[in-house]
Amino acid sequence: MPRVAGESGVVECLADSARLAALSLSQWDRLLRLARASNLMGRLLQVIDAAGPALRLPPEVEPHLQAVRVLTSHQREAVVWECNRIAQAISGLGTPLLLLKGAAYVMADLPAAHGRLFGDIDLLVQRTQIDEVERVLRLHGWFMGQVSAYDEDYYRRWMHELPPMTHALRHTSIDVHHNILPPSSGHAPDPSVLLALSVPIPGTVFRRLCDEDMVIHSASHLFHEGEVRHALRDLYDLDALLRGFSLREGFWDRLLARARQLRLEWCCHLALRYSRAILGTPVPDAVCAAAARQSGVGSLRQMLLDAVYRRAFRAQHPEFAGPSDRAAARYLYVRSHALRMPPHLLLAHLTRKAWTRAFTTTSVRIGAG
Repeated sequence: MPRVAGESGVVECLADSARLAALSLSQWDRLLRLARASNLMGRLLQVIDAAGPALRLPPEVEPHLQAVRVLTSHQREAVVWECNRIAQAISGLGTPLLLLKGAAYVMADLPAAHGRLFGDIDLLVQRTQIDEVERVLRLHGWFMGQVSAYDEDYYRRWMHELPPMTHALRHTSIDVHHNILPPSSGHAPDPSVLLALSVPIPGTVFRRLCDEDMVIHSASHLFHEGEVRHALRDLYDLDALLRGFSLREGFWDRLLARARQLRLEWCCHLALRYSRAILGTPVPDAVCAAAARQSGVGSLRQMLLDAVYRRAFRAQHPEFAGPSDRAAARYLYVRSHALRMPPHLLLAHLTRKAWTRAFTTTSVRIGAG
């Protein structure tokens, strides 16, 4: 796939800070809105700080940057603090504790953490230990919010995680996983295989996925999800992971082999294809070709995915979204549900959710009248 220029301007500005100096105030307004909506303000700040004082910015922009500077620093400290609290709560259980995604990037001090903003902490534990982990977390102040009985049963029966848990005092959130994908999807790997190659995070009780599994998890999360708002942010995560890990000898061969072992070749292929095309990630031609061959993605399907993801990987903001962007978002939303469970389960689930929404809406209207 040839290199695709970003149509929002955000990708170009993050790739070349010199472009920022030429922006008008109206262009800065658009850029800041897009970067904030796409959760890329931290990345933008990182680019600006790296450019140094030679980059002169309009004074109207500085308050926005200072707010992000404070937020990123606070969030990084909060992640470290919260991980320490989690460790104190459940490390005595003797079960492996794997941090996933952003929390793992921070605690392992990986380049992917630099300039990244965070929502919650993702933790993976053994399925046999998840009830005990939940019990101990509850004892230490974490609780599940208002979740209907149906939704809680849906999480516990079909999903790869518990309903989100929030601390009663700090209001921080934890997602406790027992796999990286829903078992009902048919794509979920054996978690014991992930645990077997996980590596300790120095100075902590936590572990993280091995290099190749971190990339594959990030890819599987991105291409299984129907939420396009953070798609570009997630692609930047992949770019940072690939640039860092590929410096280690043999990484590309290990990545392709691991994708085959976990049966997630298609996710790996899409990650390499789009990170290279959109962000210029230095993936060798031979690696991209090999990933495409083993992915099983046919040419017609690839054309459809290219058309959709070319729009999904624009920086997202409702005010600037056109009809094709909205159509792509709807397609990916439907696709994510189809990937999550087989048709008969999906039909039953969506029917139940539609009925619940209709009943709730009706009740509200009656009450309001």
